[in-house]
Amino acid sequence: MAFNGVIDDNFFNRLERASLYVKKDMRGYFGGNHQTKFYGSTVEFADYQEYALGDDIRRIDWNLYSRFEKYFIKLFVDDRQMHIQTFLDCSASMQKANNDKAVYAMRVAAAISFLAVQNMDRTSIQLVKGDKAEDFCGVVTGKNSLFRGLGKFDDLSFKGDADLEKAIIGCRSVGTSNGLTVIISDFMTDSNWKRAVDYLLYNKRQVMLVQVLSPEELDPVCQGRIRLVDYEASDPLDERNFKMKITKAHLKAYHAALDEFLGDIKSYCAARDVGYVSAVCNEPIEKLLFEGMFRIGVVK
Repeated sequence: MAFNGVIDDNFFNRLERASLYVKKDMRGYFGGNHQTKFYGSTVEFADYQEYALGDDIRRIDWNLYSRFEKYFIKLFVDDRQMHIQTFLDCSASMQKANNDKAVYAMRVAAAISFLAVQNMDRTSIQLVKGDKAEDFCGVVTGKNSLFRGLGKFDDLSFKGDADLEKAIIGCRSVGTSNGLTVIISDFMTDSNWKRAVDYLLYNKRQVMLVQVLSPEELDPVCQGRIRLVDYEASDPLDERNFKMKITKAHLKAYHAALDEFLGDIKSYCAARDVGYVSAVCNEPIEKLLFEGMFRIGVVK
């Protein structure tokens, strides 16, 4: 199976041994593969609790009763199914660098979704277009359903802008305390994406940001007189498009602004216990998955 060169069988084969880690304070849904801090009905023993009216008498440990003359019930680990939700920035800025950013972002979304269904979780992808979140392939729980949905990547286009704040806050299927939300974007937007993250945290979602950048964005090499064009400006006469002469002073100021921009994202995420990984689209995606995400504890 192949999706327009974006994803193939070898890509998924490399993910077989990895899995996503979701915090144990998530409630999720019944019947999954994530051990939570809540007690349930699996066969794995967790603890004892003194019997109270209404507890299941079948769980009374009669051996303890013979020793202490008190009733204690056995508690067992609860396994839950989580909802792994991905918001994919589909703005025009994600399509620059010969479409490499868009392809890389789609591969990350596919990898996260695959890891989810491999671990018996629900998964969904929301496409952020303008101020709306568009459901890409519904909520899926199996590999066959996922592969059919990912086939739609062939027709996916990246254009216009993306208002992460309004799109995520306006999404009706965010859920509460039931899993991980991943936002894939370059975060080069005028929208207040931090409010969207705060909204997800308010809903007790675990959150991870994946920032995808191009080599040219990290280290521009342009000099002399050039015309700067904003990919998200639909009107060629937009004031964001203009000509200027690039000097060494401009490049120095750009790097200083970029360092401040990246540092602000890192410090914001660190203060809120939000996972954050950055990737350059010309690097192998395995570096992001097995180094970056492993380092922050989301992939194990």
